[in-house]
Amino acid sequence: MITNTASLDLVEFIETKILPKYVAFDKAHGLQHVQRVIRRSLDLVRKTGADINMVYTVAAYHDIGMSGPRAVHHIMGGKILAADTRLKRWFTAEQIKIMKEAVEDHRASASHAPRSIYGKIVAEADRDLDPETVFRRTVQFGLANYPGLGREQHWLRFQEHMDNKYSVHGYIHLWIPGSENEQKIKELRAYIEEPVQLRKWFERIFDEETSTAN
Repeated sequence: MITNTASLDLVEFIETKILPKYVAFDKAHGLQHVQRVIRRSLDLVRKTGADINMVYTVAAYHDIGMSGPRAVHHIMGGKILAADTRLKRWFTAEQIKIMKEAVEDHRASASHAPRSIYGKIVAEADRDLDPETVFRRTVQFGLANYPGLGREQHWLRFQEHMDNKYSVHGYIHLWIPGSENEQKIKELRAYIEEPVQLRKWFERIFDEETSTAN
């Protein structure tokens, strides 16, 4: 998964000590998600010329704060990274500060642009805008966090989330011009603008997720 331009001992540390923590999180923020964000972040290294070890580390820690309340997971994640003295083996104090800020800045609802290229990279990599992935993660999160809701209530929550976050007036931002996400968000918005099609996506995924949960 990691190219040989990344520090191999750093990769070993993160894959054995950090990534396993994601197993305890919900499906939408679990191990598969963080691995995908890492891959997408490393793909953006070539576009930006950023330091690959810093990019890799920020991606690996970006949702580590999900061990606490989701609403402040980005702040908690930054604190966890900054407090991890083991990272001093590979990074300077200034680099750790930049990575902490990048984790803090990655959240889609952030009111300001990321403060560095590292924040922009992980924010962009975290925006997996493939429609299937977006819809499934939203359903998974709803089922994990609102188990008392019925199907129709889950649909209303799903629809509201799509409108608030991904529609043309939603709060999501893309930070790196020319990324594949520019095309992906156009596809996503086309579905959002067609409620009948959006409902078909929801029904199929909801059935799949609830059947596998039983």
